[in-house]
Amino acid sequence: MKPNLKKKKLNFSLYWMYAIIILVLVGVYYLDQNSITKPVTYSEFEKYVTEGGVEKIVVYTNKNEAEAFITDSLAKKIFTPSQYTQGTHQDIKISTSIPSADKLQDKIEQWQQEGVFNGSVSFEKGSDYSAMFWSFAPILLLIVFWFVIMKRMSGKDGGGGGVFNVGKSKAQIFDKDGPIQVTFKDVAGLSEAKTEVEEIVEFLKNPQRYTDLGGKIPKGALLVGPPGTGKTLLAKAVAGEANVPFFSMSGSDFVEMFVGVGASRVRDLFRQAKEKAPCIVFIDEIDAVGRARGRNPNMGANDERENTLNQLLTEMDGFGSNSGVIILAATNRADILDKALLRAGRFDRQIYVDLPDLNDRVAIFNVHLRKIKTDDSLDVELLARQTPGFSGADIANVCNEAALIAARHNKSCVQKQDFNDAVDRIIGGLEKRSKITTDEEKRSIAVHEAGHATISWHLRYASPLIKVTIVPRGKALGAAWYLPEERQITPTEALLDEMCSTLGGRAAEELFLGHISTGAANDLERVTKLAYAMVAYYGMSDKLPNLCYYDSTGQEYGFSKPYSEERAKNIDAEVSRIINEQYERAKDILRKHADGHKKLADVLIAREVIFTEDVENIFGKRQWTSRTDEIFAGKQLTEGKKDENPYEDKDGTFIEDKDGKDDDKPSVEIPPIPKQ
Repeated sequence: MKPNLKKKKLNFSLYWMYAIIILVLVGVYYLDQNSITKPVTYSEFEKYVTEGGVEKIVVYTNKNEAEAFITDSLAKKIFTPSQYTQGTHQDIKISTSIPSADKLQDKIEQWQQEGVFNGSVSFEKGSDYSAMFWSFAPILLLIVFWFVIMKRMSGKDGGGGGVFNVGKSKAQIFDKDGPIQVTFKDVAGLSEAKTEVEEIVEFLKNPQRYTDLGGKIPKGALLVGPPGTGKTLLAKAVAGEANVPFFSMSGSDFVEMFVGVGASRVRDLFRQAKEKAPCIVFIDEIDAVGRARGRNPNMGANDERENTLNQLLTEMDGFGSNSGVIILAATNRADILDKALLRAGRFDRQIYVDLPDLNDRVAIFNVHLRKIKTDDSLDVELLARQTPGFSGADIANVCNEAALIAARHNKSCVQKQDFNDAVDRIIGGLEKRSKITTDEEKRSIAVHEAGHATISWHLRYASPLIKVTIVPRGKALGAAWYLPEERQITPTEALLDEMCSTLGGRAAEELFLGHISTGAANDLERVTKLAYAMVAYYGMSDKLPNLCYYDSTGQEYGFSKPYSEERAKNIDAEVSRIINEQYERAKDILRKHADGHKKLADVLIAREVIFTEDVENIFGKRQWTSRTDEIFAGKQLTEGKKDENPYEDKDGTFIEDKDGKDDDKPSVEIPPIPKQ
């Protein structure tokens, strides 16, 4: 038995009509090109006939026009070579306007009697279809153009919207068979954040497990954290793990130049979400639309962003019910979000996605190293220790840069040195060995960097030194790399030691060169901010203790300041005192170790780079050892081992560890200084 084959119906498309019109116009154009016609005056027409250059005459009685087919000899005279080529199959004609058909007939009879014209004569009714088409062609083109514009404006051509569709949501819908195949296994670290998000996915997969006990599915979760920590990646993992529809869009997609469009898109988004419930709606960079109301003065005009936010608040927790719709949002500026948006019932959970710690960085490196060919010399844990403060995006960039560096040197695999060069490249910038520096400048840079290295080696809370170089990198003429221990709080002594170490470059210039230079501009900027933070934010001043003028809500103080003019003078005086004390302390340390500093500067001038062992050969072992020092001494860490005493003196007494970052970045996050 033959299968019943159904004939496919051809769907009519408006584009077919466009194609037919274009083909007709092109056909008429090319048909008209099969003959060459030149308009002439009636007197010239008579002249050509009497000279014997005409073979046939066609008279159009209804148009008072006549055409004459001419000979090749006459065609050569009246046409240019570009218009006419002998031997072609084109009809060569001339045309003219005549008084009337009767008068031309009398004239033709006269020519025949005189013997100047012996060709054929025909009388016809003319119909110029080509002229008609070409006269209507502009109108047809305008009609076609109008249809195309109207169709695009209505958004029916698959373009994704238009003027009539501007209020529709731009959210992309993903499912388990979609292009996103990221799972929680691809998200390294972030164990606490993954636990929270995994529970949300479990709510949607098995809601009865929670509702039987009287619990309610959370309505929303806000992912908060610095840029590059994996907030969007976590949302992609949710899309890959959940077996429910996943709507994804950016906060800026709600903002449009037309009034009311943002609110309309919010309504359309939640309408689609309710139709596909249970589902997840992810709004990336929600601060674009969720900024606190009243923070943007607009001279009394209608604020489109506030209208959009009001609609979003209503949809998330208004009188209507969004059962089965969970909102995920991500931002790195939670301090500027509206308080009504952050309350329970809208975003029940705030999941903080922080910068990865050491163990998380090891896991992140292992994820990104899956696709990179490495050799046995690579120590992933040591590499993670060399990148404190790096986000997941920074670590991905390190791995990619290392692979590019290895490929640039035609290596078969990526080695340890390639990763070290990649870290140096990202932290300090590209080496600029072509930059011209005089011998005097080179010595000044070496003395400056040796001052940093000397003081940090003899300070209790200083970070262990990795490398110092006087090769220009990025905007810096020299740089130093340190390997800090990671901790959550920092004592006053650690901040003072860091300040003293930072001032070591300027102090070395003054002591050993007899003059100072502009090379310490970045050091002075960091020291000033750190000293101001100690006095105005951390309450670490003896004269102004236990005071903090930092506003953690992000509102800041606008044009006013939270203290008097007298208090401002006291703050400035305390900042100057702290900096001057640490500067004198740095000079005292350098005077005590002047010989070692000179040897260190000479090695820098000769080799342009020094490492930990070079400083140790000059000054001896540091008085304070740390876990990091053991690594460089050759003692490898065991997996999962925890360090109870990060810093331990030689006699076994406990010494608090030090928080900090590399020499190019402040060790302590300094809040912005209020306007004065």
